[in-house]
Amino acid sequence: MQKERTFIQKVNLFLKGLAMGGANKVPGVSGGMVAFVMGFYEELIFTFQRINGKAFKLLLTGRLKSFARYTNLQFLVLVMLGSMFSYFSISLLLDYFLKNYEQYVWAWFFGMILGSIYYISKDFGKWELKNIVGLLIGASIGIGISFMTPAKENDNLWFVFLCGIIGVSGMTLPGLSGSFILILLGNYVLLLVDSVNVFGNVVANLFSGNFEVLKDAVKVRYLKIIAVFTAGSAFGLVSISHILGYVLKRWHQIVTAVIIGFITGSLGIVWPWKKTIYKTTEATFLLDKKGNKIVENYQRYIPDIQDKETWISIGFVIIGIIIILVIDFYGRKRK
Repeated sequence: MQKERTFIQKVNLFLKGLAMGGANKVPGVSGGMVAFVMGFYEELIFTFQRINGKAFKLLLTGRLKSFARYTNLQFLVLVMLGSMFSYFSISLLLDYFLKNYEQYVWAWFFGMILGSIYYISKDFGKWELKNIVGLLIGASIGIGISFMTPAKENDNLWFVFLCGIIGVSGMTLPGLSGSFILILLGNYVLLLVDSVNVFGNVVANLFSGNFEVLKDAVKVRYLKIIAVFTAGSAFGLVSISHILGYVLKRWHQIVTAVIIGFITGSLGIVWPWKKTIYKTTEATFLLDKKGNKIVENYQRYIPDIQDKETWISIGFVIIGIIIILVIDFYGRKRK
């Protein structure tokens, strides 16, 4: 049943959605984890599970009030509005920092992933043989991906739809970062930075009365990409929440062990100290259709402890870890 909320409670819920959306955008932190420690995770999953056949029947028959009560619509709208607002604001910051302070950004991400491993491991319980096997399987997959040639950006709309399904997993599964998975798939920048920024730019132009922007083929392509990604995310939210309830009830520890292993094994992906190797001909770099250099691989190296940037990067790793510890402290204090 939909709860009656005061204005202050509604604002608070919007702010919680803001925090969850920001977490979904940052590799290493999941929105589900933020929802869990802020006390609205169970209601979130319950609400997603109510998007089912009965809900559509109520909607199609015009029983809008019953639909709103059954689906906990007020809660869903407030949380999603907060998340979407956070997505568009944070994307601009990430775009800037990735272009100007790439090593520090990846150091920060690396620290948050380390902190996330701690967060989902601390209350794991007994490590039985089946859980250890799950851990090793997850770690093997993660390490294998780390040593693979990084996935190239792929704007095929079917693949973008799949990325939407996968990327939204962080909202439903605490500890699993959907944006981190998008890094592995090669579409993090395309879907969570470039497309979001173009969408924001188009909306701003439309509000100012400039409809010529819709004639820009590049911007229209990005609008199609973000629309398909959003559709995939919506489909993923509903489908994963139903599957999640079934899987976690039966194999909670095994699934958690696989996730811990996978994230640990994949740390090499976000290792801050790496040089980018670009594809080249004898005379020049090879460029993609947007004019960007095509990444062939990364050459990881041990940082020089006498280098000032190394210590700054280590500082950002520590900051990333501290952020997760603060979230954990807040969650424990609530209890």
